[in-house]
Amino acid sequence: QVQLVESGGGLVQAGGSLRLSCAASGIIFSRRGMGWYRQAPGKQRELVAGITSGGVTNYADSVKGRFTISRDNTKNTVYLQMNSLKPEDTAVYYCAAKKMYAVGWGTDVFGSWGQGTQVTVSS
Repeated sequence: QVQLVESGGGLVQAGGSLRLSCAASGIIFSRRGMGWYRQAPGKQRELVAGITSGGVTNYADSVKGRFTISRDNTKNTVYLQMNSLKPEDTAVYYCAAKKMYAVGWGTDVFGSWGQGTQVTVSS
């Protein structure tokens, strides 16, 4: 049974930083691509950042240069460091694990999702 548990969300002022963590269990973590998605009220869920099993990263244009995704395979954990936060970054952030051998970054390649963690950026 796959479990993804996010932590680290909260309320921060614009310009501040947060680090999200996602602890995975029930999968061979080192073999899975991982991603962070977010969903704001009334908007579709969107990919924020992804990292392959080999450590190659992918970012949404809106967060490039501000957010960094990383992984620690010894801890089965993926991180999202968020700097220079903006009010438009306010959303529920979800951790997701790719299906085995899946290619690409669409939502359909992710087979497991966490419960989400709220990030609120005040202006």
